[in-house]
Amino acid sequence: QVQFAESGGASVQPGESLTLSCAASGGTLPSYALGWFRQVPGKELEGVSCISRDEGSTFYSESVKGRFSISRDNAKNAMFLRMNHLKPEDTAIYYCSACVFTTDQAIGVGSWGQGTRVTVSS
Repeated sequence: QVQFAESGGASVQPGESLTLSCAASGGTLPSYALGWFRQVPGKELEGVSCISRDEGSTFYSESVKGRFSISRDNAKNAMFLRMNHLKPEDTAIYYCSACVFTTDQAIGVGSWGQGTRVTVSS
């Protein structure tokens, strides 16, 4: 089973940018879509963004649309999330995994790593 490892989280101020990275190991990236999810302690996991294997289709939650950009590099078994104009409400632990998505929602269907923490605070 493919394992995912997230990195790139940090503490930043509102308005700043971060890029998260996701590395896959134990095999090549699956033929599924891949995605980013986030969770605030005490709240449900939220689907943030997903991208199809051929990068032809993407999903963004309404809360990040226009600010975040997802990409993947299948040759390097990697995926990225560029986060611009960060807001305090983006504070969460971010995870990557295989993803199933529609125009309205995204669901994680793969294994889960440890996540990477993003804190947005002045």
